[in-house]
Amino acid sequence: MSHAPQDGSRAPGPAGAGPAAGKMSASTRSTLLGAMFLMATSAIGPGFITQTTAFTVQLGAAFAFAIAASIVVDIALQLNVWRVIGVSGRRAQELGNLVLPGLGWVMAALLLAGGLVFNVGNVSGAGLGTDAMLGLDPRVGGAVSALIAIGIFLSRRAGVAVDRIVVALGLVMIGLTAYIAITSDPPVGRALRNVVLPEEVSFLAITTLIGGTIGGYIVYAGAHRLLDSGITGPEHVRDITRGSVTGIVLTGVMRVVLFLAILGVVTGGAALDPGSQAASAFQQAAGQVGLRVFGIVLWAAAITSIIGASYTTVSFLTSRTATSDRTGTLLVCGFIAVTALAFVLVGTPPTTLLVFAGAFNGLLLPFGIAVLLWVATRRTDLLNGYRYPRWLLVVGWLAWLLTLYLAANSVRPVIELFS
Repeated sequence: MSHAPQDGSRAPGPAGAGPAAGKMSASTRSTLLGAMFLMATSAIGPGFITQTTAFTVQLGAAFAFAIAASIVVDIALQLNVWRVIGVSGRRAQELGNLVLPGLGWVMAALLLAGGLVFNVGNVSGAGLGTDAMLGLDPRVGGAVSALIAIGIFLSRRAGVAVDRIVVALGLVMIGLTAYIAITSDPPVGRALRNVVLPEEVSFLAITTLIGGTIGGYIVYAGAHRLLDSGITGPEHVRDITRGSVTGIVLTGVMRVVLFLAILGVVTGGAALDPGSQAASAFQQAAGQVGLRVFGIVLWAAAITSIIGASYTTVSFLTSRTATSDRTGTLLVCGFIAVTALAFVLVGTPPTTLLVFAGAFNGLLLPFGIAVLLWVATRRTDLLNGYRYPRWLLVVGWLAWLLTLYLAANSVRPVIELFS
């Protein structure tokens, strides 16, 4: 990332202002697509796969309603976050510091605490993916995957590389999971009926999905990528809106096909291995081929989450104008190296650490979104003359109330650890 990409798109380093906005070029369209997929693939990590599988086993076809409801709320929140960041031309923590000095650094500290632990989990997921794919030792596979991620950021055209890789791996995940869904022959009609007339409504499932889709760093990943590529300002509102909604829809598509894949296996009466329900479901659906497909999907989900988590975390710790591309690159690579080393030495983070990380991410969601909604409501001077739609503010604040419930749920396990 020490060199700006030759196509005019900035590398995904946390530095520098992008090129002046103008007519959208092919490279800018590619960057917008990359930002959508960066957000989507950041959400689709190892935890996403485990979470979706567990709820499908628990709720069956009724889980379809929870997926649909969570997508609606996610879109409401994502629309506001991307629009405020994109129109203002400032990162989330920069806006926080302008609202109240030091507030942005509190946001960054919360994100860093959760990001470090969860990225160890992402490296662990990559190792488990290589094990399922190739029979490789998970620690070796995790370390090699981390080196691949570092190599992507060190490439001369890192911005282009990140955009293309997350798009390609995102499509691979969706395509292969759709293949398993077709093979498992799920009751699609019953699932569709449950979207409108659910057999069971699980509020916990809905809020958990919201946290898993846009919690922590995820909601900022694509928006910060747009800033580094120069797609900012009121003149780009349509592009920002399209990117924010499409990113959530892509995540929803992956959630749906994974849900259908698992649902087909479960309704067929197969007993899943409690230790690895997702891998067991893929194997039940397509034998050894299914297990290899699961390995590819898990590895793709993990390495794209490594890329998204590392890039976004560092973007919260640096300035676009005061940090050089080279420094940003070194920080991203260092972040990946530290988390990979932690995995090699310690293995998967202890449950206690994951609980703490989940609490930090759960707190960051309402905290960060409240800051951005406050900017849209009371600090319109930061929006470069843009008149913010009132209806979008109302929708955003209503959705924000749900994030408070998420925060309470994330803190409760921490309290229980010490009770």
